[in-house]
Amino acid sequence: MLTIDGSFGEGGGQIVRSSLALALVTGRPVVIDNIRARRQKPGLRQQHLTAVRAAAEVGQAEVLGAKTGSSRLDFRPARVVPGAYRFDVGTAGSTTLVLQTVLPALLVATGESTIDLQGGTHNPFAPPFDFLAEAYLPLVNRLGPQVTARLDRPGFYPVGGGRFRVHVRPQPQLGWLELTERGALKRRRVTALVARLARHIGERECRTIAELTAWDEREMEVVEIDDSPGPGNAVLIELEFEHITEVFVGFGQRGVRAETVAQRAAQAALDYLDAGVPVGEHLADQLLLPLAIAAHLGTGGGVFRTTHLSLHSTTHIGLLEKFMELAIATERLGENDYLVRVDRGRG
Repeated sequence: MLTIDGSFGEGGGQIVRSSLALALVTGRPVVIDNIRARRQKPGLRQQHLTAVRAAAEVGQAEVLGAKTGSSRLDFRPARVVPGAYRFDVGTAGSTTLVLQTVLPALLVATGESTIDLQGGTHNPFAPPFDFLAEAYLPLVNRLGPQVTARLDRPGFYPVGGGRFRVHVRPQPQLGWLELTERGALKRRRVTALVARLARHIGERECRTIAELTAWDEREMEVVEIDDSPGPGNAVLIELEFEHITEVFVGFGQRGVRAETVAQRAAQAALDYLDAGVPVGEHLADQLLLPLAIAAHLGTGGGVFRTTHLSLHSTTHIGLLEKFMELAIATERLGENDYLVRVDRGRG
């Protein structure tokens, strides 16, 4: 039985989700102690519980401690069963994070799966659907599986109520992914999503980004959403290169001017462009898990350059090394330029 300290490093829900994903892939039972111990509201919250229940269903697992506020979770998977699944967070909690708990195991399962997820699709502190569909999944697919995602309706914080569907065609032998150069820029696209709010919010966001970047306003669009259960706003900057697509997001918040939301997203995109590396901060964190699984299986892995390693990423590396007995190599090549290599060479 492997025991994970849920308070180490970043100390958040990521440790719970990634531990569950790794337990499913490896078949190893795990105990997670001190869950979110340093948070204002420690222990498991609703969106974490949805991930726990999703992992238990996919892996036919025995679970102890799956309740609100629990600081200890005992998770014992049996076997991963591909099939049709439906998971409802019940709040505006992130559906994409729930997906990323069960997706790794389904990538290498014995059959195809469909997953219907309901809850928040666009909320702060989690990758939005657009990041998942445009930046993350295309790279996962380059490892061998084929995963498609379709957004039925967006769900913004705090109401939620969004829905998207995923189809997974697995590949038991994951391959190798190399991302050391991003190649030439092929397309820029700025999209301001406005749901049940005034259109001028999105117009101001696009105008602000145009002024800050000198990009052509014809690359920018305001999309008004009529079927969102609640109000919401997000501005998305998509940068498509030869070898990778990155997505940067600013979320509208009550009391925060549209111009400020746009400035934050634009600055993140400009910093990424200045760094000259292919993989941004958040995508680097997301890539570690599938690459580690590929390395663990002995069939692949990967190497990539990124801007820097966030606390999320270093926490993730520590967890992966402990759970899978890998050694993940990192090397600083320059300012805002780090090389990360995930394989079995040092494991």
